[in-house]
Amino acid sequence: MAEIKDPENTIIIELKDGPVVIELLTDIAPGHCERMKQLARDGAYDNVAFHRVIDGFMAQTGDVENANMEKDYNPRRAGTGGSKYPDLKAEFSRIPHDRGTLGAARSSNPNSANSQFFINFNDNHFLNGQYTVYGRVISGMENVDKIVRGEPPANPDRMISVKVAADA
Repeated sequence: MAEIKDPENTIIIELKDGPVVIELLTDIAPGHCERMKQLARDGAYDNVAFHRVIDGFMAQTGDVENANMEKDYNPRRAGTGGSKYPDLKAEFSRIPHDRGTLGAARSSNPNSANSQFFINFNDNHFLNGQYTVYGRVISGMENVDKIVRGEPPANPDRMISVKVAADA
């Protein structure tokens, strides 16, 4: 695993193939970073499916309302929900959507991001300035690359656990 410089602003996602360590960009998107830590500390992300995984593009997850495998998982609804918290205002920046960056998923409304996020498999610069970038994978991208593809996948992978490194 990578050296963790700021445990309070580092997320560890446990996947079936191993951990993914994400450095949060608190100076770029403080609201999105706080929300991710809040949901991680609530345990809301644990067992949530990767409901949209497009080869060569990205892996999307974080629908805590509809994609938790412990609850009534419905692949047709996965990707339509958020969390019990209000939507976030966009925090667009000049940070590019490079391989391994974390982006906030949203509807057509720029201020509709809530709990869902995606990890870019490739450089996806056509997303620049349209979706909030608020983290980057610093270790474990090889584990992200092994996530099962599909929209939705027939048998989706899930985030086994999501923790703030300071709490792990």
